Amino acid sequence: MNGAARVVPGRSRALRAHRALVAPALAAALVLVGCSGSEGGLAEQWEETSDQGFVSGDRSSISIPRAERTDPVRFEGITEYGETIGSGDTAGSVTVVNFWYAGCAPCRAEAPDLVAAHAEFGSDGVQFLGVNTRDQEAQAVQFAEQFGVEYPSIMDNQGGRAVQRAFAGQVPLNAVPTTLVLDVEGRVAHRVLGQLAGESQLRTLIKETLAETEGAEPEGAASESTEQ
Repeated sequence: MNGAARVVPGRSRALRAHRALVAPALAAALVLVGCSGSEGGLAEQWEETSDQGFVSGDRSSISIPRAERTDPVRFEGITEYGETIGSGDTAGSVTVVNFWYAGCAPCRAEAPDLVAAHAEFGSDGVQFLGVNTRDQEAQAVQFAEQFGVEYPSIMDNQGGRAVQRAFAGQVPLNAVPTTLVLDVEGRVAHRVLGQLAGESQLRTLIKETLAETEGAEPEGAASESTEQ
C-alpha cells in the first residue's frame, strides 16, 4: 500500500447514482425558493416562509391616491416591552409601519434609515411602529439597542399573526421587510416592498403624506415605481 485512498468500485457507482438523484431535487428546491416572492396575502406568505427566512422584495414602491385608499386598518398587539399598542394609539397621526425581524439581512441594512427618519419626523407628530414577524422579545430588544431604535415593535409571531392579517386585507404584502406609510385616518398611503432604497425615499413618502393634512395633493401621489 502506498498510502493512497482505495476506491471501492461499488461505492463509487452508488455515489454517482446518489448525486444523479439529488441534483434534480436540489434544482427543483432552488426554483421553489426563487419563486417564494410571488404575489400573495401577507399572512399566507409569512406562514409559508416561516422556516425559510425572509422573502426578498423587489423594492417596488406604490403610492395610493386618497380617493382610492381602503378603510382604515384596525390592529393591536403587545410590544417587546410588554405594552399594548394599536391603531387607536396612532389614529390622527401619519404613521410608519415596518415589518421586520432581527435575522433578516435587508431589515438590518435599512434600520439606520428608519432610525434617521424617526429622529427627523418625530417632532412633527409622525409615529413609527415596528411589527416583528418572527423573534422573541429578547431578540427584538437587542436589535433595538444595537441600532438605536427608539420606537416600539409589536411582537406578531404568535397568537395568529393578528397584525399581519389585519394589513393583509388591505394590501398584498409579501416580503420582509415591508414599510407602509399610513395617513392620519389610518389608511395605507404608501408601500415599499423590500428594503428601503434609502432614507431619502422614506422622507419623501412621509412628507407627501404630511402635506395631505394641509390640503395639498402631493406630487406623484398616484405613482408606481421600482427602485433598483
